[in-house]
Amino acid sequence: MTPSDRGAPGHPAPGQAAADALSYRRILAFWLPLAGTWLMMAAEGPYLAAIIARLPDATDNLAAFGVAFAFAIIIESPVFMLMSASTALVEDGPSYRALRRFAYRLAALVTAVQVVLLLPPVFDAVTHLLRLPADVAHLTYGALALLLPWPGAIAYRRFRQGILIRHGQTRRVATGTVIRLAAMSATAFAAFRAGNLPGVHVAALALSSGVLTEALASRLMTNDLVTALRDRPRPAAEMAALRPAALARFYVPLGLTTFVALSAQPIVTFFMGQARFPVESLAVLPVIHGLTFVFRALGLSYLEVVIALLGSRREHFEQLRDFACVLAVGATGGLMLIAFTPLAHVWFHTVSGLSLTLTGFALLPIRILAVFPALSVVLHVERALLVHARRTRPSTTATALEVAAVSVILPLGIHALDLPGAVAAAVAILAGRIVGVAWLVPPCLRLLRSEPSP
Repeated sequence: MTPSDRGAPGHPAPGQAAADALSYRRILAFWLPLAGTWLMMAAEGPYLAAIIARLPDATDNLAAFGVAFAFAIIIESPVFMLMSASTALVEDGPSYRALRRFAYRLAALVTAVQVVLLLPPVFDAVTHLLRLPADVAHLTYGALALLLPWPGAIAYRRFRQGILIRHGQTRRVATGTVIRLAAMSATAFAAFRAGNLPGVHVAALALSSGVLTEALASRLMTNDLVTALRDRPRPAAEMAALRPAALARFYVPLGLTTFVALSAQPIVTFFMGQARFPVESLAVLPVIHGLTFVFRALGLSYLEVVIALLGSRREHFEQLRDFACVLAVGATGGLMLIAFTPLAHVWFHTVSGLSLTLTGFALLPIRILAVFPALSVVLHVERALLVHARRTRPSTTATALEVAAVSVILPLGIHALDLPGAVAAAVAILAGRIVGVAWLVPPCLRLLRSEPSP
């Protein structure tokens, strides 16, 4: 049986009986391709940075890549949750067409934002505010221009990937990511061999070609599913949920959740300049973030799994909860295996290239954050329950409280406790996540105690 609430083409709907027990093997098979997708995406940044580092003027180009990529991620953030929305909502012809229109309009909006940023007076004002050197600003502008297809292509492919996930086709999602990486690598290699483009422009061109190719692949891989969806009717009583205002009420909190979450990183960077050991802290935090992300991705990839497999009456919650517990223990256990053993030296010094001094400096922060992957799993199970029930506002509030907690605890750790910057950041980030997870417990418990809608 497929995981959609009304069922994939040719299959019974999951809500019709708990007799169709959801096995842990099926959850694992469903989740693994999505986890692999997240891990492959996590490799994009370091991979392209390694290419830039081997081209002329590496320092300026790496700086421009960091700025351009940060802008692109922030601009793209409103479309990030389209995959979850599509997984939750697209179950028939009317819902497919309604969310497709919504996704197209959202894609046009975020692309327009990037176009406005590229207007010379606007871009000059922003780079002046950021105090970017002229050479770096010039390189950043070219990269952002090459990344113009990025937000629209990502919106389209995430909408299409949600349809794949809803119909149990998670392997196709992973296949799309492999195609994206192959296209990106081929473009980067060709531009690298040409030798007449700055490194950051090579990276931006590779990213755009990758996401455009993946968007096309996602369309091709969903054609059979969409053909079946188009002819599937929807009860008249449920049409009101597809009105633009109703879709906006459902989706805007999801889009804001990602946008607000991204604001935490600039806050951390800002306060590092006020802490003890600011340079050391700024040097190790990206490496720490990269390591934790590998294990946090296991929780991030579980969000759509719960949405897709929960069932219309939440009949599979216990199996998904138990699997999440194993996943949380495994993710945190894996990070602890590195953080509290000699493998930490191997990762930070041998693999990441940090000096022995910086390696020692990174140990306490990574140990503080060792439980973060488990919290990531819990948070995304909570969010999935709420998205499945069409209750998205609590997630935005939880994220805002998480960022607020980081904003309060970080300066306290720096100024009141005189902690080194990286240690204060780790404490604040962990405390913020605990606040966010705790805030979602009451609405999730109320939801689980309520009678599911038929």
